[in-house]
Amino acid sequence: MTFISNIKLLHRNNVVTIRSSPLAEISGALGDLGTLLPLMITLAVNRSISLSTTLVFSGAFNIITGAVFGIPLPVQPMKAIAAAAIASHTSERETMAAGSVTAGLVLILSLTGLLRLVTRIIPIPVIKGIQFGAGLSLVISAGSSLLQTLRPTWDQPLDNRIWVFAAFLLLILTQRRSRFPFALIMFVAGVTMALVRIAISPEMSMPGLHIWNPYFILPKWSAEAIGMGIAQLPLTTLNSVIAVSALASDLLPNLPSPSVTTVGISVAAMNLSGCWFGAMPVCHGSGGLAAQYRFGARSGASIMILGLFKVVLGLVFGESLLDLLQTFPRSLLGIMVVAAGLELARVGQSLNYGAPDLWETSVEGDGSGRLGKRRRSVSDEERAQRWNVMLITTAGILAFKNDGVGFVAGMMCHYAYLLTEWAERKWHGRRHGLSERAPLLRS
Repeated sequence: MTFISNIKLLHRNNVVTIRSSPLAEISGALGDLGTLLPLMITLAVNRSISLSTTLVFSGAFNIITGAVFGIPLPVQPMKAIAAAAIASHTSERETMAAGSVTAGLVLILSLTGLLRLVTRIIPIPVIKGIQFGAGLSLVISAGSSLLQTLRPTWDQPLDNRIWVFAAFLLLILTQRRSRFPFALIMFVAGVTMALVRIAISPEMSMPGLHIWNPYFILPKWSAEAIGMGIAQLPLTTLNSVIAVSALASDLLPNLPSPSVTTVGISVAAMNLSGCWFGAMPVCHGSGGLAAQYRFGARSGASIMILGLFKVVLGLVFGESLLDLLQTFPRSLLGIMVVAAGLELARVGQSLNYGAPDLWETSVEGDGSGRLGKRRRSVSDEERAQRWNVMLITTAGILAFKNDGVGFVAGMMCHYAYLLTEWAERKWHGRRHGLSERAPLLRS
């Protein structure tokens, strides 16, 4: 009954939000393009996925998650699998197998309740560190893979550092207007520039009619594919399930936040259904949620619009879109990724001033006897310890480019503080006990 009532509540919110702020919702829907396009295009060019099937399936997933969860929950590539597939030119069958392995493991963790148990054990500073590290990783990735590789101005007039400066200038001038349609402007400008580049290039062709022709594919569960799927598991569970659930409650506190179990089941369902048809392995990422929120999305309506757009593109144009997507300006994509990374990293500021574990139940002071919540007092020492745990988690992620390493480092730091505190209490208690048993008068 609660699920049905939540669906009705979220549907009303979707309708009200899209009617009141349509441009902001559409702009927010495009906020995650900086993560989606580069990986999806490269995988499609390498024939590791089917572009048309990926557009149709991921679009359908967008529509379903927008209706069920009612928040701008993204559908984005599984980055570890994508990176490994690109590096080794993995076949389509092995890429599908890798996604299904991760999905199967996530489904087991979700249905057995292990994900929920893990969430209770992981302290908030570690979760914040994962989010902070993921945000800074996005910024670094934008600089290294998109912006630093731009050619001189005279060599590529429609994609150079002048456009980077122009996009950055527009970003900082509109930062006080949180629902300014920045991503929509970047998308329209980018598509226009890409079409101009295609028109003047004899080696590329305009998008044309290419009706989707679905086909069945049997995943190949080779040792390499299974290894890719297992390597993706820490990133998916930490960043795409646990961190995204926590981030949703931080960014949209007035809406029901998805539980780690439902997010995990969603990730598993998407990949276990799409892996038989050549769809790219996907997940829900905290970076994508932060990006779509940063550029104006406040409801599930935004990604439902994006999903409908992707389904139409996949059904009608399919693989003919490759040249257009490949020529989309990296200068504009790079700034969009930077903005998304900063938005995600910004959640770290609430670590000591509003994090969920800093609130405690108390009796209201108005004499009614009702239970309420109040922020508990935190000492300077505890603030410093929480900050250190978050930073060490982030440092592990950035240094090793691995969420699992950052997670382990943060947990070790957290429990080292607890162990030290326990040892100090035992030591002081022992000394106090010895002093009480000492004779009052010495001979």
